[in-house]
Amino acid sequence: MFIDEIPWMDTPKSGFLTALEHFWNGWASGRADVFLIICGSATSWVVKNLLKSRGGLHNRVTRRMRLSPFTLKETEAYLSEKEITLGRYRICEAYMVFGGVPYYLSLLCKGLSLPQNIDMLCFAEDGPLRGEFEELYATLFKNSEKYVKVIIALSSKTKGLNRDEIIRETGLKSGGALSRILEELELCGFIRSYPDYLKNDNLCLYQLTDPFSLFHLRFIKSKRPKNPRFWSSNLESPSLAAWKGYAFEQVCLSHAEQIKQALGIAVISTEISSWRSRQRSPGAQIDLLIDRKDGIINLCEMKYSKAEYLISANEEKQIRGKIAVFEAETRTKKAVHITMVTTYGIIPNSHSGIVQSEVTLDELFR
Repeated sequence: MFIDEIPWMDTPKSGFLTALEHFWNGWASGRADVFLIICGSATSWVVKNLLKSRGGLHNRVTRRMRLSPFTLKETEAYLSEKEITLGRYRICEAYMVFGGVPYYLSLLCKGLSLPQNIDMLCFAEDGPLRGEFEELYATLFKNSEKYVKVIIALSSKTKGLNRDEIIRETGLKSGGALSRILEELELCGFIRSYPDYLKNDNLCLYQLTDPFSLFHLRFIKSKRPKNPRFWSSNLESPSLAAWKGYAFEQVCLSHAEQIKQALGIAVISTEISSWRSRQRSPGAQIDLLIDRKDGIINLCEMKYSKAEYLISANEEKQIRGKIAVFEAETRTKKAVHITMVTTYGIIPNSHSGIVQSEVTLDELFR
């Protein structure tokens, strides 16, 4: 028996969950020829009512399978199957907008460029994804307004917020209700919590990681464009360039394992975290920090560009300052290595010597 989107069956006063418990415990569990397979996109409902059930379905699950979004490599394979040829640079941009969600990717049309597809799906008056954001949260969460408040707050602070900052930005009260909202948003893949390098739980950073939510809030909700070719008309605008920089960082964060593989440290025990200076103003921040058991810490700098990336004298100075602040505040005894994650690598010059290792876009497609 296969039940798809089971959360939608559990409507108010339906008694569905009680009936399911009675069906399984009273009849189906005693039979060797019955397999019950349950699916649901509302991950929080599945976790609460099945995986962590305290009622009649407690400890009844024999296997679990979490379906994650496609990786860049899987996205490339899927688009190839649809005979859509974009090239890895454009596939990465598509990932920045749609993430690795197969449904969104299935709407891309062969024969159209990526900007044309984005316009057709998101900015045309009848674009199938123009109202997706509101519908998505309303269908996944009860009292979705509170969840959206958290998402909007995180979208406005690209470096992430800790719990206290989320409370201040949203006006939500601290307590179990907020903890549940954060937990469910993370379970559904909309946000990611990054532990603080110094293991301070109060400084755990939350970041908006769902590409489509960020894209919608940045360009559809805030700008409310009436131009059906908005994206094609603004490809070189500063706002798109700023968004691409942050969106690429999120792509890299979701491919941390590929970065480790490219660095040749896939088999080394590591801890991935973030770090934010608390003693200096303006403070330094590191979004991706790989702490290795072999005595090295990789501080990852992520840069998105159309060609090879050139490190300037000012940027070298900023990186050196970031290293100095990190070493002083954390008092680490490990060697600190700078890793540049870029689209096409860096141009060797008098300032590139500060970089110990590089990872390119092709390596994120592993």
